[in-house]
Amino acid sequence: MTKTDQLQDLLAPTAHALGLELLGIEYLPQPGGSLLRLYIDVPEAEAAERSVGIDECEKMSREVSAVLDVEDPISGNYTLEVSSPGIERPLFTAAQFARFVGESAKVGLKLPQDGRRRLQGRIVAVEGDTIRFDVDGTPFEVAHSNIEKARIAPDWVAMGFGAPKPGSRGKKAAKGKQASTTSTGGEASATGGVENE
Repeated sequence: MTKTDQLQDLLAPTAHALGLELLGIEYLPQPGGSLLRLYIDVPEAEAAERSVGIDECEKMSREVSAVLDVEDPISGNYTLEVSSPGIERPLFTAAQFARFVGESAKVGLKLPQDGRRRLQGRIVAVEGDTIRFDVDGTPFEVAHSNIEKARIAPDWVAMGFGAPKPGSRGKKAAKGKQASTTSTGGEASATGGVENE
């Protein structure tokens, strides 16, 4: 079991107790201090009625800090970030891919497949561990276990953020707001804000 999996198992009950879902974790060990980033959301059944804001991020940050202080799963200094998924939602599980069938996603692979390490395509179907994409009209299947990172790739032009420049591949003009809060490991001083990434 990886450190990320251990942290997910440790912290998912905290999110659940707050009426939230822990979508996934990014754990980046670095010299001088690691980064622990948590993505939280409301349960799928409640998505139409409410969303995650800065208050939920701050509550989760406080509760997670307390759990991490007691359990001490990270040696050394770390920075804790708690964030809503935002419009470019990261996808951590096959079930999350299934929830967004029909949407476009950017995907980075652990191991090259068909000569590529990155792809962007529409999520067509999810069967077990296999994610099926349409990449520029070509079917492309990836085992979820070979996906290193993935996130939704919104159609910025369709959302009204301007037309792409000639020769570009639809560069984004703006990003959606994302609630997040950051605290430094072990300290109670969480700072919150809305990021425009």
